[in-house]
Amino acid sequence: MKILFIGPQGSGKSTQADLLSRFLGLPKISTGDIFRQISTEDSEQGKKIRDLINAGNLVDDETTSEIVRNRLQQPDSKNGFIFDGYPRNIKQIELFDPGFDKVIYLKVPEEEVIKRMMARGRADDSLESIKKRLDFYFNQTQPLLDYYKQKRVLIEVSGMGDIERIQDEIKKSI
Repeated sequence: MKILFIGPQGSGKSTQADLLSRFLGLPKISTGDIFRQISTEDSEQGKKIRDLINAGNLVDDETTSEIVRNRLQQPDSKNGFIFDGYPRNIKQIELFDPGFDKVIYLKVPEEEVIKRMMARGRADDSLESIKKRLDFYFNQTQPLLDYYKQKRVLIEVSGMGDIERIQDEIKKSI
């Protein structure tokens, strides 16, 4: 089974993806983790990604799609996977579509996401920067949600409340 988790930062998607990964025995693949790992490599691609990350920029769609395609060719992915962080926008899915069976959208009200992110206490989590990132996220993600809804693979799950309750709802939906 090929599953994608979508949700804004602070929605709990990484936590839920980790739990489902263990339950189903499928690898959880995160583009953020892949980028951080590649950025430590002494290679042309490692330097490029390191420079982008250090400048606070996103890795471009073509590079991201190529990296995802390569990752999914590894043997642990042949029976399925759980993805967190790809695709980020419609262009990425046009470049490479992994063919998700289920797309789980963790819905969390914007005020709650802001509250959760402010509570993390990270230096880059000012109210202004959080709102800017959320606006960018929702502008990029809404077309993806529409795309997956049209394909009839989108499952909306409330990301509010107890972690175990949310996980139970996800398990029931798949």
